[in-house]
Amino acid sequence: MKQPKAGALSRRSMLKGSLAALAAGMGGRAAAQQKIDRKLVQYQDTPKNGQKCSDCLQFVAPDGCKVVEGKISPNAWCAVFVAKPKT
Repeated sequence: MKQPKAGALSRRSMLKGSLAALAAGMGGRAAAQQKIDRKLVQYQDTPKNGQKCSDCLQFVAPDGCKVVEGKISPNAWCAVFVAKPKT
């Protein structure tokens, strides 16, 4: 087996460095995720078929949402409604 030249990078060290850089880049993208405009999710200020934001898994009390931008009413509804698990 040949000995690497002084100062030469091994394939293993290059691969490790590449994977570390890729992981760091992906973490930045996840943190910069943007929320969806209300119009695109058919947001309405009233419940629909018994579904309302306060019962949604995405709702963040008192007036936020994990996926929809802006102030959200607990009694509103939109197309990304996901019911909270029943306990």
